[in-house]
Amino acid sequence: MACRLADSMVLFMGPHQRPTGSQKIGCFSSPGLCQLKWESLLVKGVKHKRCSIPSRGTRFIQAVAVPVAPPSEDSADCRKQIAESYGFRQIGEPLPENVTMKDVIDSLPKKVFEIDDVKAWKSVLISVSSYALGLLMISKAPWYLLPLAWAWTGTAVTGLFVIGHDCAHKSFSKNKLLEDIVGTLAFLPLIYPYEPWRFKHDKHHAKTNMLRGDTAWHPVWKEEFDTSPFLRKAIIYGYGPFRPWMSIAHWLIWHFDLSKFRPNEVKRVKISLACVFAFMAIGWPLIILKTGIAGWIKYWLMPWLGYHFWMSTFTMVHHTAPHIPFKSPNEWNAAQAQLNGTVHCDYPKWIEILCHNINVHIPHHISPRIPSYNLKAAHKSIQQNWGKYLNEASWNWRLMKTIMTVCHIYDKEQNYVAFDQLAPEDSQPITFLKSVMPDHA
Repeated sequence: MACRLADSMVLFMGPHQRPTGSQKIGCFSSPGLCQLKWESLLVKGVKHKRCSIPSRGTRFIQAVAVPVAPPSEDSADCRKQIAESYGFRQIGEPLPENVTMKDVIDSLPKKVFEIDDVKAWKSVLISVSSYALGLLMISKAPWYLLPLAWAWTGTAVTGLFVIGHDCAHKSFSKNKLLEDIVGTLAFLPLIYPYEPWRFKHDKHHAKTNMLRGDTAWHPVWKEEFDTSPFLRKAIIYGYGPFRPWMSIAHWLIWHFDLSKFRPNEVKRVKISLACVFAFMAIGWPLIILKTGIAGWIKYWLMPWLGYHFWMSTFTMVHHTAPHIPFKSPNEWNAAQAQLNGTVHCDYPKWIEILCHNINVHIPHHISPRIPSYNLKAAHKSIQQNWGKYLNEASWNWRLMKTIMTVCHIYDKEQNYVAFDQLAPEDSQPITFLKSVMPDHA
């Protein structure tokens, strides 16, 4: 999860309001093929969503979600080339407006919703043992192998977060008190208060990719970008080179301020905060007492930063792409946002195992009650029934480069405008990323 960097820089400022309209993704249709170059994507930002095709009579088609006939070969070719340019394996067709969440949920086999205690506790065993192994690796590794040990341990502790994530969605156990206890304990090594996160995360699911409603990634508002030169620089760095750690800002801003919660939530929030502060008051001094400040950095801080890398990366990959719109509440459609606006991304097998398949994200957004160990079976069913509407990728450099150098400022017509389009003189961090990040897909 992550947030707008502007929130972390100007907490005293009220939200800027901006009217929104329908999102358009265009593709010129003709007997020819779509012609789209990756260099054009990076230079022109999101204007690449219109595929330039020489033809005698071009016709602009809005890729809005309406019940239409199967797409022509031209539009399929266009989506294929755009997918390649973005680093995607597939860009899905627009989902018809008459498709509802109930339609999609009803198509899933009932067994994917079943809670299996053995599988649930097996996931706990995997995370606890892999985390313990990571700490052992850190203690034994020579200095030049520490980055590998930190990478493993940060990924392993992300698995603990996913277990707490299942508990928050009531998909870990039929015993709800047990879920709250396990969820709280799983979050403690991350200094993450369980109940505050649960309350805010529920809003992310209820309002995925909704302007002003989604509590995860959100495009930058131009009004925020233009507020001050200092804030502009901070936003550019935050949404550029530091984007894989932006969840740290989200963690700090959203989960420790009691004023952000409803009165009936405050009691549970206070209990979670007390647990986190107790862990910090006891755990941190013990680490420092035994290993010193350097040991605290070595055993806790570096794996924690590794966890936030995955937290930020998973979230932005799941919900951020030039062709995936954020919509105003009056335009927002739940099925389109959850099925058509969520990305499935494959990662190396060891990452998927340690993180309990959190990358299999589309079924999780169709129903958060699906346990993590059933996500792959649910995704297979969704592919069979709704496959042509899915956005799918394998984690690659081009995908990350697209997100970090293109998906910046909200635009009603184009979805995103890149920083270097509006402020090229301040966008050296984006220029740097374009020059050093590989284009490999």
